[in-house]
Amino acid sequence: MGVSGAGKSAVGAALAAHLGRPFVDADDLHPASNVAKMAEGHPLSDDDRWPWLDAVGAAAVASPGTVIACSALRRRYRERLLLAAPDAVFVELDVPREELERRVRVRSHEFMPSSLLDSQLATLESLESDEPGVAVVVDPGETLDELVERIGDAVGKRS
Repeated sequence: MGVSGAGKSAVGAALAAHLGRPFVDADDLHPASNVAKMAEGHPLSDDDRWPWLDAVGAAAVASPGTVIACSALRRRYRERLLLAAPDAVFVELDVPREELERRVRVRSHEFMPSSLLDSQLATLESLESDEPGVAVVVDPGETLDELVERIGDAVGKRS
């Protein structure tokens, strides 16, 4: 979980491969109306997000153990996901703002313009100690493999 540019898709796919589990990118589950809204530079409302979060929860239930890259920015969104998948464990990717800005400037994303980074950061509610998960501070200098190893260790220690 995390804001745009945190690396959710890349880290999630690499973590899934490392664990030998399936991977789903929640971006692929957005309805067309959400995609169009974001592509126009408008942040989603909670009403926009609920059906999408339900689809993400259904994907988790359909294939237990799946690694899912999902923003899950607010606690209430994570709680919605936990209703469907109570065994879910969240990994928050905490990336320095300057690195996030660099990443969203240089990448190409189908529907998430860099102009939405501020709204995502304003929306983000970091994991709290009573939530099932770990926050991982991302060092922009480490490799993807090193980060995946650290995440695996952090989740393992939590279990």
